[in-house]
Amino acid sequence: MSAETNGVDVERLGQTVEALTDDSTGGQFRFRANTEWTDGLRCVTAIDDFDQAGEQIHTQEFAIEGDEPEQILGQRTAPNAVELLLAALGSCLSVGYAANAAAMGIELDELQFEMEGDVDLRGFLGISEEVRPGYNTMTCTAYIDADASEEKLNELRDRVEATSPLMDNIMNAVPLETEVVSSS
Repeated sequence: MSAETNGVDVERLGQTVEALTDDSTGGQFRFRANTEWTDGLRCVTAIDDFDQAGEQIHTQEFAIEGDEPEQILGQRTAPNAVELLLAALGSCLSVGYAANAAAMGIELDELQFEMEGDVDLRGFLGISEEVRPGYNTMTCTAYIDADASEEKLNELRDRVEATSPLMDNIMNAVPLETEVVSSS
């Protein structure tokens, strides 16, 4: 039986890293989401797992609801997209910290992320071209209780931030192609 640190099978993690070092094609994934408007400013996004060939891997589908606050005509039945981005970042960092801490031999007792972002709705509403529609700033505070020195935790942070897919997507431009298909 393999040893676990922070609920992560460290031996299996090492084997995965080694296998992907030897054959990079095993680490290539395509993630998909299908969002459908439901009513008002509400929508629901379905997420399935598919391999590179488009074959479904798991039959479980996840549903994520979205809405807007009342101040911008929503009903506040679910988080809005910019809040979901904060949640996605927190989830990505949590995974990164847990896995990297395990690989570094750091036992985590507690791990929590507090994220905030400032948005000026004048950009979103098209009132001012000088105001960006997305976040103006984002902050993240990691609260960690672990058996490691401050120096080791800073090394962990640097390692996670250097390899976090969401940090990369937020900090660097990602090419995005859009297409509109009319059913009429």
